[in-house]
Amino acid sequence: MIMETPLSPRTMSNQTLVTEFILQGFSEHPEYHVLLFSCFLSLYSVALTGNLLIILAISFNSGLHTPMYFFLFNLATMDIICTSSIMPKALEGLMSEESSISYGGCMAQLYFLTWAASSELLLLTVMAYDRYAAICHPLHYSTMMSKAFCSKLTTGVWVLCAFNTTINTGLMLRLNFCGPNIVTHFFCEVPPLLLLSCSSTYVNSIMVVLADAFYGILNFLMTVVSYGFIISSILKMRTVEGKKKAFSTCSSHLIVVCMYYTAVFYAYISPVSSYSAEKSKLAGVLYTMLSPTLNPLMYTLRNKEVKAALRKIFSFTRN
Repeated sequence: MIMETPLSPRTMSNQTLVTEFILQGFSEHPEYHVLLFSCFLSLYSVALTGNLLIILAISFNSGLHTPMYFFLFNLATMDIICTSSIMPKALEGLMSEESSISYGGCMAQLYFLTWAASSELLLLTVMAYDRYAAICHPLHYSTMMSKAFCSKLTTGVWVLCAFNTTINTGLMLRLNFCGPNIVTHFFCEVPPLLLLSCSSTYVNSIMVVLADAFYGILNFLMTVVSYGFIISSILKMRTVEGKKKAFSTCSSHLIVVCMYYTAVFYAYISPVSSYSAEKSKLAGVLYTMLSPTLNPLMYTLRNKEVKAALRKIFSFTRN
């Protein structure tokens, strides 16, 4: 049972304000801590290794300097930021009786996690458009997805999501937290933090709804539309071989999209008032640990070019 830590003496308007939070994590199941620590450490290690290898393979192989791999490079970077923003603290919490995080550390964790996770959702939509252009307009693909246009798309994704995250984190910073200070999650996240605030969270809740609508629903619909055109084009192809080749170019991305949006819809497309800690923890494991771990496996096990580039890297290191 976690006990609330004494609130620090920082005060405002005669109220004692919280300067650190307690991450509940998985404290309700202490018998599973060793097992969870082993699983999480394994997932984190595989995620870091896999995504770093993808970044190296794309960086040092000119044959992979194409739009699809350029987006994959950015996806791998986002995965590393996403999982690294929460895993060290989550692992520490599993090895100690109580996991505390400073107010500033909590806000920093919230910022980088939200930035990486929202960027990934937006980038998956961009990657769906890339596959649409490749399959539905193969003759115009090089024009539609020029190097300059791809750079603008990825820069737009990073900047737009950083701007959105800055606004949401700024709104969180204006709130007062007077206690209790137990975050019902294994990392700092908007819904459980809003439930702890002793000041009005109306504006924050509106921004959460808007973010859910844009990142969750609008992006999902754009991805569905892109794949609607893709499937239609594949079905119109005359040869079975052509259909298989076309589908193989987007199957990995489709699996990643389904996995990521399943976690998002399961836990987050709902009002803050109906927040469920258990659902959110499960979704958190899916998109902060499982997804970054499986993404590099999905894109390498089914991709001969990436596997060939990785073999070159390993053969170079041996020499």
